[in-house]
Amino acid sequence: QVQLVESGGGLVQAGGSLRLSCAASGRTFSNYALGWFRQAPGKEREFVAAISRSGGSSGWNTDYADSVKGRFTISRDNAKNTVYLQLNSLKPEDTAVYYCAANRQVFALLRTLDGYDYWGQGTQVTVSS
Repeated sequence: QVQLVESGGGLVQAGGSLRLSCAASGRTFSNYALGWFRQAPGKEREFVAAISRSGGSSGWNTDYADSVKGRFTISRDNAKNTVYLQLNSLKPEDTAVYYCAANRQVFALLRTLDGYDYWGQGTQVTVSS
């Protein structure tokens, strides 16, 4: 079992930045691939970013939705059991509840909701124009 708790959301003006954090407790954090998703009012939850172990090295692979590529950065600190999402150049359309998720397939970069085994409760990000 893995428990995930997001933090760092808030209200920011367009063009601003936020850093979301997701702290994990439970099983060995480094054995999980991690993802960030978001859900805007009246819309389905959608993929934002993911990070998984690289099969050929000790590094990590990342993947981003086209809508955030070049503006958002996912990273992880295994010593702190935390995954981050840096949000830069924010736009009003980035307004949503942001969720982190953990996937036991540590080498898999997944974009689908049903590929993830554990979810946090979400943190609200609101971008004003």
